[in-house]
Amino acid sequence: MPATRPTPYERYLPWRRWVEVGFWVGLTIVNAVANSYTVVVDIRKNDLGYATWEPVVWEWSSGLLWLALIWPVAWFSRRFPIHWDNWRRHLPLHLLASVAVSLAHVLGMVGLRTLAYASQGMDYDFGDWPRELLYEYVKDVRTYASMVILISFYRLLLRRMQGEASLLAEPDEGPPVEPVDLPERFLVRKLGREFLVAAGDIEWLQASGNYVNLRVRGHDYPLRSTIAGIEARLDPRLFARVHRSYIVNLGQVASIEPLDAGEARLHLKDGTVLPCSRRHRQELRGRIDGREAG
Repeated sequence: MPATRPTPYERYLPWRRWVEVGFWVGLTIVNAVANSYTVVVDIRKNDLGYATWEPVVWEWSSGLLWLALIWPVAWFSRRFPIHWDNWRRHLPLHLLASVAVSLAHVLGMVGLRTLAYASQGMDYDFGDWPRELLYEYVKDVRTYASMVILISFYRLLLRRMQGEASLLAEPDEGPPVEPVDLPERFLVRKLGREFLVAAGDIEWLQASGNYVNLRVRGHDYPLRSTIAGIEARLDPRLFARVHRSYIVNLGQVASIEPLDAGEARLHLKDGTVLPCSRRHRQELRGRIDGREAG
């Protein structure tokens, strides 16, 4: 089988982690340096009684804590993404998360500042805690919202590069040309283009957060659905659930390798190996034997 030409998304994948880490580290450094310089200039201009190193500690302690909080925020925004159909449920969760993030940010940066001041033989005074916490939260909730929006936009861009799948909807007028409950084709939008993918061309499906990745001829196309939700829409004569996170096209299974404890590995015709849980192994064996007998 000839190798498929890598897509722009696939060429980007080896660099993805470096780009993501580099972006946030670079943004933190630029903000910390720029803010430190601005505050130092204001201190000197207004002849305030602060040493030059103090605003540097203030800005870098805040920046380092935000850098540490990026990954929890990214995980939470993936677990509870905000879309038009769920924003009423998920927005209150994000408001609660912004409070927790702000508390972690303030406590962490106060700790770092306390250590920095102690190294200079001084005490750090955060001020009146209730008032200062409210002041910091007003700033932090804007930073939290900006991070979630930026992360969500980035993920949307990746899905557009990768190609995002969706189920064909019923037409506004007249009967559908094919079944809607058991779709024969999926619509894929990719970089402003649309094309159809036959359900039978899907080799396997994998749950990925709030999406299910459809594997088609070496490419993954995310579909916004749960694994159970898409399982109910697939033709049971063609597809079988083999794991809590996987559904496989029965026609793609080349062999089943038994493992200890009743589990198994599925070897597909393209060389892919998928897990098969003990719960699904016997049922899968019977269905494949039934297809071969038929």
